[in-house]
Amino acid sequence: MILAENVAKEFTLHNQGGTVLRVMQGASLAVAPGECVALTGASGAGKSTLMRMIWGNYRTDAGVIRVGGLTVSHAEPRQIIAMRRAGLGYVSQFLRVLPRVPTLRVVAEPLLALGVPQPEAETRAAHLLSRLRIAERLWSLSPTTFSGGEQQRVNIARGFIHPYPALLLDEPTASLDAQNRETVMQLIEEAKARGTAILGIFHDEGARDRLCDRVVDVTGFRPEVQA
Repeated sequence: MILAENVAKEFTLHNQGGTVLRVMQGASLAVAPGECVALTGASGAGKSTLMRMIWGNYRTDAGVIRVGGLTVSHAEPRQIIAMRRAGLGYVSQFLRVLPRVPTLRVVAEPLLALGVPQPEAETRAAHLLSRLRIAERLWSLSPTTFSGGEQQRVNIARGFIHPYPALLLDEPTASLDAQNRETVMQLIEEAKARGTAILGIFHDEGARDRLCDRVVDVTGFRPEVQA
């Protein structure tokens, strides 16, 4: 469901005389339906870079990335947008939403984009918000006013509201108390059970040990390691 083969990435630092920084080479991994794979490695090793290439934010400089039937590494922007709408979810560490949009609408939006009627979409959003212990009195407010932990839970609700075939998770249990951490792990287990392929960054060792079937250390994809 998620495949990377011999992926390489470099950045050109235009504000530093055009210096080319090679950050990744030979990155290869595969995630099957119903499997959860963790990316590990020290800060700066390339975990987020690889995730962003799979998501389609960064172009690859070599190699191939596929999600489902789409070759992301050679896809047009419209194809990537369509993939994100129905095929690949992403729960990042940061909630990025338009100001003044109510929380209930923020969570329901992925379903509305797929044509789900508003009452049904909002009912499903309400269920997830309740499960993640976001008080109903907050649903009409913008999540930009919430605490970090509340924003993370809104982000998780938004990411899990549609049964994506593939899902990217960036530290999904960060900033959460024990109860909500447990709820998020249950959501991930349920997604695995219905066949979702999950690739994530899990610094939470307990969550990683419980949820992940395999670990891929991205340190081995750094050019200086392979030299």
